[in-house]
Amino acid sequence: MQIQFNTDHNIEGHEGLAAHVTGVVQHALARLSPHITRVEVHLSDENSDKNGHHDKRCMLEARLEGRPPVAVTHHADTLHKAVDGAAEKLTRKIDDLLHKLHDQKTRGDALVLPE
Repeated sequence: MQIQFNTDHNIEGHEGLAAHVTGVVQHALARLSPHITRVEVHLSDENSDKNGHHDKRCMLEARLEGRPPVAVTHHADTLHKAVDGAAEKLTRKIDDLLHKLHDQKTRGDALVLPE
């Protein structure tokens, strides 16, 4: 599973932050990683240099083999909390999707996913 790390111009994307984010995403998606080819991480600070409530945003987009991308967004007071929240959301969303696909295959139904 490849992880691409992106920040907006308000966030300093230093190595420590990139390593933390990569570790959180890898840990959260470890058991689902055989189904994931790439995860794109987008961090942003929506209030720039002002302190604001829930102004840090993490958007995660996962590419699954043969499926449309799956994306989630989480806002929080800190980047670390935003990444943690987005990783949890993405794990649940992919897990739900894979369960639905499995259920469809066992019933023999065709599943059509929105693009």
